[in-house]
Amino acid sequence: MTQNIDREREAQAVALPSARGALDDLRSRVRGPVLVACDPGFDEATRLWNGAVDKAPAIVVQPVGADDVAHAVVFARDHGLAVAVRGGGHNVAGTALADGGMTIDLGAWRDVVVDPAARTVTAQAGCRLGDVDRAAQEHGLATPLGFFSEVGLAGLTLGGGLGYLTRRFGWTVDNLLEVEIVTADGRVLHAGADERPDLFWAMRGAGANLGVVTSFTLRVHPVGPTVLGGLIAWPFERAAEILPAYRELTATAPRELAVWMNLLRAPAAPFVPEAWQGERICAMAVCYSGDLRRAEDALAPLRALGAPVFDLLHEQPYVQVQSYLDATEPKGRHYYWKTEYLAGLDDELLSTWRDLGAQCPIPDAQLGLLHIGGALNDRAGDDGVVGNRDARYVIGVIGGWEPHAPGCEGFPGWVRAAWERIRPFSTGGNYINFQSADESEDRIAASYGANLGRLRAIKREYDPGNVFRSNRNVTP
Repeated sequence: MTQNIDREREAQAVALPSARGALDDLRSRVRGPVLVACDPGFDEATRLWNGAVDKAPAIVVQPVGADDVAHAVVFARDHGLAVAVRGGGHNVAGTALADGGMTIDLGAWRDVVVDPAARTVTAQAGCRLGDVDRAAQEHGLATPLGFFSEVGLAGLTLGGGLGYLTRRFGWTVDNLLEVEIVTADGRVLHAGADERPDLFWAMRGAGANLGVVTSFTLRVHPVGPTVLGGLIAWPFERAAEILPAYRELTATAPRELAVWMNLLRAPAAPFVPEAWQGERICAMAVCYSGDLRRAEDALAPLRALGAPVFDLLHEQPYVQVQSYLDATEPKGRHYYWKTEYLAGLDDELLSTWRDLGAQCPIPDAQLGLLHIGGALNDRAGDDGVVGNRDARYVIGVIGGWEPHAPGCEGFPGWVRAAWERIRPFSTGGNYINFQSADESEDRIAASYGANLGRLRAIKREYDPGNVFRSNRNVTP
């Protein structure tokens, strides 16, 4: 009797026409755990980095191999369930969960294999960026991989991917060589430049729409293991001086130098003088990954500004630079972002940005300018669906606050209003990985621009039923 009651509860949780036997059938085919809401481990598997995400899948599958993934995908397709994939669970829109659907949880898949002779790294889909960075840096190698060590490799890469090394080596997908992917019909395929090139083209920037990627092979480059990096900041009252100086620096900086600007309130951290904690500052995150004998020449324009609030620029391991911002975006906080790509920084934009920095009411918000111009601009606009080869900066209003923070009901509205003030300066494109859950279809389309038509055709070929729709979705 108890077993029958448990099955009835499962049937209600899953809401499938024949749920009583359906879960038993799925569990008989899949070697890994199949969880529903009443099972131990379900809550942890559905807890994401962005605490604002409020979605609940009906089923979580934790596969132990690609064949498990294939069985889960076919089950979801046959029962009309949307499939979401969880790697690091760090996407701001919460794409790892599909309300009433299936989450395929690959978070435990974290093996990394580096081939230093071939200069490649092959990593499973549950890897965090720090896993790959640490393994590759044992051989003095790296590829562009974000700037928070706990971000998932899969989500970052499938949306295009950027990081401190983007100026040297392009988008992450410009360094992608091959993927193993499970498609909507349950096939386990490989795709690369010479194998299923159309599928591989679409994977490079819209891959979450095409299937469940189980492993990635990426090109890696000699970097580090020691670089010059860290944080440096000045009083916000100097913004009228600092922002133009940033524009001049980034206009001439060598590609080995990545400098990202943030307007924010100084955190209550040990490295911030007590008198400055909570005060508005202009901060720069720096990574110089070239010949360290030339580092100070590259940084001379920063040094010339003088009188910083704090200066943490020094030689340090590349893996440390890749994680020193982790504490600024803790798990469980509510996040809401709006971003655009820019081709340049004109006077009106910088003036608007300074005004927004002075007016921002969100204590833990960051107003960011990421300099990414360089290698990505060298390629044609249709080199991968990622496109946006005219982008030289990312500009973003990065809202983050603790749940129930005073005044938080108005924070999303302020982020949207600030975004409307910067939209006129946009290239028209935006980074798909930085889109919040409420972005319109037009915004998704703008992310791909002229590549959208070809992408839709490939989506129709590989996922005509739109099984993979828990993402920044491109409908077939």
